[in-house]
Amino acid sequence: MAASKYIIVGAIARPHGIRGELIVDSHADSPTYFARGSTLRLSPPSDPGRGRDYVVRAARPHQERILLTLDSIADRNAAETLRGLAVCVPVERLDPPAPDEVFLQQLFGLRVRLVESAPTDPDLGVIDDVRDYGGPEIWVIRDPKGREILFPAIDEFVPDIDLDAGLVVIDPPPGLLDLYLVDEE
Repeated sequence: MAASKYIIVGAIARPHGIRGELIVDSHADSPTYFARGSTLRLSPPSDPGRGRDYVVRAARPHQERILLTLDSIADRNAAETLRGLAVCVPVERLDPPAPDEVFLQQLFGLRVRLVESAPTDPDLGVIDDVRDYGGPEIWVIRDPKGREILFPAIDEFVPDIDLDAGLVVIDPPPGLLDLYLVDEE
């Protein structure tokens, strides 16, 4: 039997209280992933399949986040060891995305090209990471020289995502790329 592929549906932000409860930043629209009795895999964000499975004892909304209680996590010290881990579910448990949406995990490694680029122009870089600071998603684009470009992934700046081609087309606001693409002397 083939191993399941896992998709990140959230991240453990920090412990809450002294009884092992966790604050989770959810990337999923569906609360069913966090339902009592369901199984979640907590993994390093860079490797969603590698980790440990936990059974959900309880979950409740809390200030646009989720408070989660897991079996075998009984106190704040145990909860603290989970800080920063990705919350993952097997891909076969996922609700299908809407036609204009993609799963967060599908963005990693996609090539990025500017909207005005010709097909023969080099790519701007690849999506290396996705960060959430409470506003729009921030894509971390790594250019061929290894520089990091922080890009706000809002609809008006992302005219096309083609998963089959492995390509994202962006239309950044004027001056944004100038902040990052400065050659150092």
